[in-house]
Amino acid sequence: MKTKIAVTYENGEVFQHFGHTKEFKFYTVEDKKIVDSEIVPTMGSGHSMLADFLLLNGVTVLICGGIGGGAKAALAQKGIELRGGVSGNADEKAQAYVDGTLEYNAAVECTHHHDHDHENCSEHDHHCGGHCH
Repeated sequence: MKTKIAVTYENGEVFQHFGHTKEFKFYTVEDKKIVDSEIVPTMGSGHSMLADFLLLNGVTVLICGGIGGGAKAALAQKGIELRGGVSGNADEKAQAYVDGTLEYNAAVECTHHHDHDHENCSEHDHHCGGHCH
């Protein structure tokens, strides 16, 4: 069976902000071996579009650092398995997933994420952590 893994990617590492990732590294897995990989730009997709982007590219598993609740829900709705709270070398983490040894945090959720248009953050009574502008 063929599996496609996506890792939020920046300079060889797992990028720590799912909704702001500029590229993914896709890994194609067959017979418990990584047989192919490629770096794919997200073309500026935001939180809401990234789950669709992954689904359209045949991804069944996402490995990432931080992720907000809305994005987690979107991935679940698309049937994409999430392995969040991961950091370090992207290639090593993808291989760890294939080997069944990947350490991750099933409960990871960035509390500074929210499901609205970031251009209107000043209207809300919260701190955006500098991610709104």
